Amino acid sequence: MLNRTDRPSPMPGEADVKYLDGDFRVVRPGGFVRCAVTGVSIPLEELRYWSVDLQEAYATPEAVLQRHSAAYTRKT
Repeated sequence: MLNRTDRPSPMPGEADVKYLDGDFRVVRPGGFVRCAVTGVSIPLEELRYWSVDLQEAYATPEAVLQRHSAAYTRKT
């Protein structure tokens, strides 16, 4: 298994990632993950935003807010 500090050469395809508090672990190697809100590809070296509880990645802070505001409106 690889973690964020291991930097092998990028592999083609989508990675399978386990999102942890402050870090993530690559379960299946790949070059990117997909944003859960926008669907855009996020290169692993640029991955900064994710949800541990939902186990999903986000491309931007705006995508995080969009996901959380949608979850909030469903609860009310």
